Amino acid sequence: MSEEKKAGRRSGNPDTKDDILTAARDLFALNTFRQVTIRDIADRAEVDPALIHHYFGTKRDLFHDAVDLPLDVADRIRAGLGDVDLSEIGHHVARTVVGVWESEHSDRLLAIMRNALADPAQTNLLRNIFQEQVLRAVKPVLEGRVDRIELRVSLIAMHVFGLVTTRYIIGLEPLSDLSAGELIDVLGPDLQGIVDMEL
Repeated sequence: MSEEKKAGRRSGNPDTKDDILTAARDLFALNTFRQVTIRDIADRAEVDPALIHHYFGTKRDLFHDAVDLPLDVADRIRAGLGDVDLSEIGHHVARTVVGVWESEHSDRLLAIMRNALADPAQTNLLRNIFQEQVLRAVKPVLEGRVDRIELRVSLIAMHVFGLVTTRYIIGLEPLSDLSAGELIDVLGPDLQGIVDMEL
């Protein structure tokens, strides 16, 4: 009997790849990229570390697969925005963003944020996410309705980033104690102020 089987580790089977992804996602949500090792992931998934390299290649490749966005935030923001009055855009974006972060997908999103904040190599990933998920969704809705759209959308992204960092990463009180509804009521007017302000 091989040492692998003696140790109770599973060899490749139809569920192994999903087990590795789940283990990696859990660990990356709790730790930075540098802190998580292939051995840690293998131990959590109860597989041989060689299987991780077989299925995913490097640890960075696995990270990208594990924290791949589980949904298109941009589509959620865009849904209905075309029919929303200009005076209601801030509330709609706030409701969508808070809804995403209060959903079952928060662990994956936390993994992205934690690692991007701790590892400069992940900064591009975070910037691309904000550009694709916030700028791409809001910009078309504002075109022809307000000026300096790029700046306004960047300011909206700044508020969203600040919210995520203080509430979900740092857990700053009393912000972290607010209900989702209260948070939307607080964030919405701030975002709307960016849409309405003179620049």
